Amino acid sequence: GLGFNIVGGTDQQYIANDSSIYVSWIKKDGAAYLDGRLQEGDKILAINGKELKDLRHKDAVELFRNAGCYVSLKIQRRLQPQNGPVCHQADGDSGGLPLAAILVPGVALAAAAVWVLLRYRQRM
Repeated sequence: GLGFNIVGGTDQQYIANDSSIYVSWIKKDGAAYLDGRLQEGDKILAINGKELKDLRHKDAVELFRNAGCYVSLKIQRRLQPQNGPVCHQADGDSGGLPLAAILVPGVALAAAAVWVLLRYRQRM
């Protein structure tokens, strides 16, 4: 298999008033785990170009079982950890601050602190 379980569907809504399909569990050392991109809580929008809209759970499962060797998933990434509320954003839209926006000021602050410390030590 693909190494993950799904929940949801028109007949088994995982989130109230939402019949979407979600990743509920990823098997350690399974295909999805080894690939590393899929995460528990991700909303699966399509598999191999086929949208997963308005499907019963068993029909969605059948699509995954018949997906073949090469599988392409379109997902929405969850933004919050699973123990908090689940919300989503479109895959490929990173949102929030880029990592550089956090690291660059942090490195600059650390460099300034080292410079001040060295200047202080020279005066002693």
